[in-house]
Amino acid sequence: MTDFLTDHVTAPGTAAGGRGTGDAAAARTASGRTTARTTKDVPAARATGHRAVATRRSVDFGAARRLRALTGVNEELLARVRYERSKYTALGGVVLGTSVIAAFSMWNFATEALGRVSIVALVPTVIWMLFVLNLDRWLVTPQPNARRRVGPLLTRVLIALMLGAVIAEPLVLRIFQTAVEQHVADERTDTIDQLRTNLVRCNPVPSTTQTVTPEGCDETYVLSFGKTPGERVEELTALRSDAAALQQRVDRDTTRLEGIDSDVRGECQRLIRTAATGLYQRTSECLRLRDKAQDYRTTHRTHENEKRLARMNSRISGIEAEQTVSRGAFLKARADGIERRLGQERAKQKEIGVLERMRALDQLAAGNPVLFVGIWLVRLLFVLLDVLPVLVKYLSGESAYDRMLTSASNSAVKIHDEEVRLAERRAVANLEIAQDTIEQEVRRHRAESEAAFREHRASMNIRVRQAVNALEDEIRRSTTV
Repeated sequence: MTDFLTDHVTAPGTAAGGRGTGDAAAARTASGRTTARTTKDVPAARATGHRAVATRRSVDFGAARRLRALTGVNEELLARVRYERSKYTALGGVVLGTSVIAAFSMWNFATEALGRVSIVALVPTVIWMLFVLNLDRWLVTPQPNARRRVGPLLTRVLIALMLGAVIAEPLVLRIFQTAVEQHVADERTDTIDQLRTNLVRCNPVPSTTQTVTPEGCDETYVLSFGKTPGERVEELTALRSDAAALQQRVDRDTTRLEGIDSDVRGECQRLIRTAATGLYQRTSECLRLRDKAQDYRTTHRTHENEKRLARMNSRISGIEAEQTVSRGAFLKARADGIERRLGQERAKQKEIGVLERMRALDQLAAGNPVLFVGIWLVRLLFVLLDVLPVLVKYLSGESAYDRMLTSASNSAVKIHDEEVRLAERRAVANLEIAQDTIEQEVRRHRAESEAAFREHRASMNIRVRQAVNALEDEIRRSTTV
């Protein structure tokens, strides 16, 4: 287009002079060079783009090949049915995803078992991931003659279900972690409160030396104490009883004595005048009453009883003070013993274990139908995800790769059988040849032995004949002589 416009614009200049013609030629030359450079640059750009695309394809192909390796397919055989590569690539992704879910499940299980997040949990996590990955790879690996192998298929599905149930439980516990931990915390609080109530009920303040264990209390709840307030209760009870009886007696004697003293005071206030002396003196009744009062004090020993009652009251007060101190010490010892037992129980309640979480989850599900359905839906979801590789593999039906694998396997079996039979025939032929060789060797040795025997017998016959001839000659010579 540029050349076309240049030619039309410079046409008048061409008729006017050669300079316009030269400029047009120069312009056309420059345009041609630019076009040539552009034409040379296009293949280079295209080559660069192809290399980039090839690089991306090689990377993508390498990742896809690694995913397909997780399904156990033969790449050389799969290359003949390229359109099935995407299916096995997707199946490899499913297998990898299942192993990642298993690793996450084991991580939760390990951290809960350890009670904290630790790098040590990576060891079982990695081992479990590799195990599940390898097991799923074995489960989905194409097998020849799969239609005729229903038993192994059912076995693989059963293994996948069991593995899915094992993997799903830690994940379910992780999802319902908040509710489970709250339930366990409430249970532990109730356990501590119940234990405290039983310890207080089974260790009352003893009122006698003969303590009776309350009903339902065993060695688990009964505490041991060095001294108890019940050791002097019987003594205190006896003292109080004696003191009460003595107090009644003292009160009765005091009342009687006060009556006599009142009579003495009333009678002794009266004085009479003696006619002989003219002096005033007490009446005989006053003297009698005084003697009666003194006799009553002597007979009833009121003074000694009062002192004895005072001593008994003092002793009772001392024992009561000791009992108060002993009761306080007992209550303190009981409180300390209860706290020790509660501390031991709390020490057992460290981190929430996996079995405790499972039990708590079952208890929560048993008391709430909605939660029960939700828990089982989550469990079935994770079980389905873990069984997904086997389901994807065997629900997709028989593919062209499976048929080719079956044909290749059957062909390999036939070739192996023919090779075995050929080797058998070769071995039998070698054995027959060896047997013929041995028989020929035996016949040769037998012939040689028979020839040697005949030679030996002929030699012996010759010697015998020579000996006979010599003997005949000797006899002949003797006869001639």
